Amino acid sequence: MNGHRLATAAAILGLLGALTTSASADPHGHRPPAPPGRPTTVSSAPGSTTALTGYAVQSTAKVSDPAGDVSSPGYPATGWYPAGPRSTVLAALLANGVYADPFRSTNQQKIPKADFQVPWWYRSDFTVADTSERTYLDFSGVISAADVYVDGEQVATAKDVTGAYTHHELDVTSLVRPGTNTVAFRIRPNAPDKNLTMGWIDWLQPPPDENMGIVRDVLVRRGGPVALRDAHVATQLDVPSLASADLTVKAEARNDSGAPATTVVSGSIGPTTFEKTVTLAAHETRAVTFTPSDVPGLHLTSPKVWWPAGMGGQPLYDLNLTASVSGTVSDTAHESFGIRDVRAPLNSDGARQYRINGRKLLIKGGGWSPDEFLRWDKTYVEDRLRYALDLGLNTIRLEGHLEPDEFFDLADRYGILTLPGWECCDMWEGQVNGGEPGDKWADADYPVAKASMAAEAARLRDHPSVISFLIGSDFAPDATIEKNYLDALKAADWQTPVVAAASDNSSPQSGSSGMKMTGPYDWVPPGYWYFKREGGATGFNSETSAGPDVPTLDTLRRMMSPAELDTLWKNPNAKQYHRSPSSTFGTLKLYDDALTGRYGAPTSLTDYVRKAQLAQYENVRAQFEAYGRNASDAAKPSTGVVYWMFNSGWTSLHWQLLDRYLDQGGAYFGAKKANEPLHVQYSYDDRSVVVTDNRHEPASGLTARTTVFTPDGTQKYDRTATGVSVRGDGDHTTALTLPSSISGLPATYLVRLTLMDASGKEIDRNVYWLSTRPDTLDWAHTDWYYTPTTSYADLKGLSSMAQVPVSATASSSVSKSTSKSKTGDTATTTVTLRNTGSGKTPSLLTDVHLVDAQGRPVLPVRWTDNEVSLWPGESVTLTATYRAADLHGSAPRVRVSGWNTPERTVPGE
Repeated sequence: MNGHRLATAAAILGLLGALTTSASADPHGHRPPAPPGRPTTVSSAPGSTTALTGYAVQSTAKVSDPAGDVSSPGYPATGWYPAGPRSTVLAALLANGVYADPFRSTNQQKIPKADFQVPWWYRSDFTVADTSERTYLDFSGVISAADVYVDGEQVATAKDVTGAYTHHELDVTSLVRPGTNTVAFRIRPNAPDKNLTMGWIDWLQPPPDENMGIVRDVLVRRGGPVALRDAHVATQLDVPSLASADLTVKAEARNDSGAPATTVVSGSIGPTTFEKTVTLAAHETRAVTFTPSDVPGLHLTSPKVWWPAGMGGQPLYDLNLTASVSGTVSDTAHESFGIRDVRAPLNSDGARQYRINGRKLLIKGGGWSPDEFLRWDKTYVEDRLRYALDLGLNTIRLEGHLEPDEFFDLADRYGILTLPGWECCDMWEGQVNGGEPGDKWADADYPVAKASMAAEAARLRDHPSVISFLIGSDFAPDATIEKNYLDALKAADWQTPVVAAASDNSSPQSGSSGMKMTGPYDWVPPGYWYFKREGGATGFNSETSAGPDVPTLDTLRRMMSPAELDTLWKNPNAKQYHRSPSSTFGTLKLYDDALTGRYGAPTSLTDYVRKAQLAQYENVRAQFEAYGRNASDAAKPSTGVVYWMFNSGWTSLHWQLLDRYLDQGGAYFGAKKANEPLHVQYSYDDRSVVVTDNRHEPASGLTARTTVFTPDGTQKYDRTATGVSVRGDGDHTTALTLPSSISGLPATYLVRLTLMDASGKEIDRNVYWLSTRPDTLDWAHTDWYYTPTTSYADLKGLSSMAQVPVSATASSSVSKSTSKSKTGDTATTTVTLRNTGSGKTPSLLTDVHLVDAQGRPVLPVRWTDNEVSLWPGESVTLTATYRAADLHGSAPRVRVSGWNTPERTVPGE
């Protein structure tokens, strides 16, 4: 995000509760939290960790009892609200139906901010059967700070428990009794401009509670006299051979007793076992290390190497450690890890170029947003990560909002690279805040930041999906802050590149970021991306897009009132609540002006949305295609692009490839088309027709055909290139180039590209709508968020396309689940579309939506292809995969519509 963006509220994870009593508020089937008063049963096994199952929460404005009473077993929390184990205050209130659906209209504005400007109590009971073991409270994710009490006694103050990412372990052995115990947190209000927590910046309208609460699990740990902590594995893979790898196992053995202790630390990784005897003085901590020099089995030959999706498999190893005292288990530790090598040197142009296991790759990513109210829903997260793979993306960037462990576990399993880092435009920018809001750091902030870095480094270091940490965003940290971060990272054995900033900035030790943050963030034409300047396809652009991404009509009707929808298509100057709190991005004027200038003024809401989908398809496709084409250029190659953003945390009109409800439109399918493994594409800058190969294997014997049509389907140009070959790993080759002018071509025309394999089978198709009148950019007046367009391409000729009938037949089947997954049975619907028109006109961007008996979209769904274009007589078969349960008992139906295709719905059985 550019340095001018507005800083607003705070954010990160959790809550397992339903959003509100309104069915439309939460499409993911959350259940309300259990009523308070059900204690968590804590295991007595040494080495066990038990997460508190939930809380009772209440404002301190309504609780006058002393903290000692509130935090004692048996306290009558009458009238308190139940909350999930990871829950902000507002999320708990929403789950209990206190407020109307905040994702619809301007309901969120009606929630009083004053309710969240005082501390709130979080109270939870847990039972312990055996107090012979030691007991610890282990947690992070407190926003913004908390006084902590156990069984009536204060065990930590808000001065110590502060910052969303700091990790805390409190030894409460002396307080815990057999039977019921109580832990209580008095949570302080959050202000991301003053606390090292999280802020939403300009992504969405910030929640009025600023996300105060506890958004990660609070664990109750049990153990004997010797505790094992900080277990991890440092890996060294031989590159480029990948023939061997050395593993170094590290942990800390800590004697928590008041007497000397001798412990045997034993462990295993697969068939390799190892052990070491360690003698500890009272309260002494010692490092325990196992290396290949003393354990030959830690030198692996032919190791199972972890790869990003599409480049190889995602095998993981497991480390198991046990500390025993006098033959009795005192503690255990378990970590999963992957073996891979990550390097990201700067190329000759100063751009950061990532290499995984010695192989160069173009980072193709999206900016991640959690749920606005930080509710953790594993299924919902998994659905979005599967969408990322479906789109051909390989990376997710997390600017702050560092999700819980399960997120990175899923990324490891799916092979999705992650770029976590601190966020911009709030307290995290520190002494280099520049013109951003937020206070300068006080002395007390430096140790909080360093502790945050240490905690996140220890948490993320073993995840092979994590390939860097960005210690700055819009700005790089100053020398003092950077040194603290780097010292913490080094102490944690951090092995992947540390990046100074997401912008083109440098820090004293880390040097140049090798990234750029030159925008755009608002509308620019598709041709913009082909210029090797500003946000165009050169270097590593850490966050960029053409701004607005208007969702489907189904989603719009869920999120906005009829009056708001009327304003949406009629008034470009109207402030749109569902866009951004930033005045820069408050309206859709730049976008709407372009939509009207290129396609013609909308005549209805439906017409506005259909034009928006067409515009978003072409723009997102161009962005990824330009970066994909330029990745193998000898001069000023593109090395990375992060679409801003991958998803939205709420119901939004901008910065999203998919919407809150997981529906898909032009932006989604434009990205999916651009990122196909073997792909034929048109270049807006030089009219070349290029074949890109994102697979490892080269391709040869290909045939690329280019045909140019008028909007009514009259053919004006046709050329075929045979014997086309292209090397893999993101390389490209030019098959042919369109002439600068074609006789008889109108202002608006269509270009159809097809790619055939050696057998003549079509393996890719790509259809463009172009103009003889180009979009003209005013580079001299480029602002941080866009480059003005002084004249628009003339695509109004598309409105003259005749309506074309498209027939559809569909059949469905269900595959019974054989796993323990809660997602249930998988359904498949196969749809065959055919252009049955008798003339020459194609059906442009024909969309297929799977719907239930009430016409509601079945989501999530993954299509083999969608928004396709067919010429008369042509047919295509598409396949949709989804959860059978998401039909809610109804039979599937298929709704077909398009730019010039009348809408119709057919049975999908």
